[in-house]
Amino acid sequence: MKKVIYIVVVLVVLAAIGFKLMSNKEDMAANAAVADIKSDAIPVAVTELKTEKLDKSFTAQGNFAPIQSLTLLSETTGQIKSVSKRKGDKVRAGEVLVQVESNTMAADLATAQTNAEKAKRDLERFENLAAGDAITQRQLEDARLAAKSTQAQLVAARQRLTKTRITAPISGEINEIYIEVGSYLNTGTKLYDIVNVDKLKLKVKASENEVLLINKGDKVTVKADAGAGQEYEGTVTAIAAQADPTLKFDVEVEVKNAGDNNLRAGMYGTAYFEVADQRDALLLPREAIVGSIQNPSVYVVKDGKATMRQVKVGTVTQDKVEILEGVQAGEQIVRSGQINLREGIKVTLLK
Repeated sequence: MKKVIYIVVVLVVLAAIGFKLMSNKEDMAANAAVADIKSDAIPVAVTELKTEKLDKSFTAQGNFAPIQSLTLLSETTGQIKSVSKRKGDKVRAGEVLVQVESNTMAADLATAQTNAEKAKRDLERFENLAAGDAITQRQLEDARLAAKSTQAQLVAARQRLTKTRITAPISGEINEIYIEVGSYLNTGTKLYDIVNVDKLKLKVKASENEVLLINKGDKVTVKADAGAGQEYEGTVTAIAAQADPTLKFDVEVEVKNAGDNNLRAGMYGTAYFEVADQRDALLLPREAIVGSIQNPSVYVVKDGKATMRQVKVGTVTQDKVEILEGVQAGEQIVRSGQINLREGIKVTLLK
C-alpha cells in the first residue's frame, strides 16, 4: 500500500513540474512576441541638415617631426678608444662624442710637418740662388711646386688627425648609437642618430579651400593629442605649392618645445588655424554621428525605415559637424536612439 502511495506522489510531482515548464515556455514565447513587436518599430528622434553660419577657422591634424635630425657617419678609420655619449644623452654642437686611436695620424702629421718645413727652406734657398742666376728657372719652379705639395699634405694630415676626435655637428639628443669601444671604424660607418627636438615641425594637410586662408608667418595654436591640454604657439613656415593626389596641401607649422622637451617627434598633434570670417555650411548635431569622426555614418529615415549611410565631414565644432557629402538637405536623420538601430529596421518618430 505504501508503495502505491509513493508512486502516486511521484507522478503528481512530475505532473506539477511539467505544467510549470509548459507555463514558463508560454511566458517566454509571449515575451519574445512582445519584444518582436517592440523591435518592429524603434522610437527615434530625428533632425535635418541646416544651413548655418560657420566660423572659417579650422583644425588640421598631423605628426610632429624634428626640426633637425641626422645620422652621423665616420669620416676616418681606426679603432675606437672612448665613447662619451650614449643613447638618450643630450649633446651640444661641437661636443666630443667619440675618440678614435690617433697615434698613426699623429705620426703622419709630424712627418708632413717636417717635409713642409724642409720644402719651405729649400724654396727660400733656391730663390736666393735664382736672384744670382745660379740656378735655372725650371729648378726654381720645381722648388715652388714641392713647397705647395708638402703644404697641402700637411693640411690633409691635420684634417685626418682632427677627424679622429668626432664631435656632434648639431645640438640635440642621441636617439640611437651604433658603435662601442674597441670597434674598428671605416669611412662611412654609422655612428649615431641625433635628433634636435628643441623645435619641431607639425606637418598637417589643408584642403584647397583652407590653404587659401593660410599665409607663411601666421600664428597657430597647437596641441599634442597625448598631452594634458597644453597649448603651444606655432608659426606657419611652409605651404606646398602643389597638392598631393588627394587634393590636399602640405603645411608645416614650427613649434618651440617646452623647457623639458615633453613634445616628441612622431607624436600626433592638432593645429588650430583661426580665421576672422564666417561662411555658410550644412551642419548636423554631433550626436547624430554614428562611429568616429574619422569614419562617420548616420542613420537616414526613409519610408519608416532606418538606413545607415556613410558621410564625409568637414569642420567639427564642440556640438556641430559640417556635412560635405552623403546626405541632402531635407532628409530625416536620426539624432538619438541609434543604439537600438540596425540596417532596414522600422522606426517611429518621437514628437
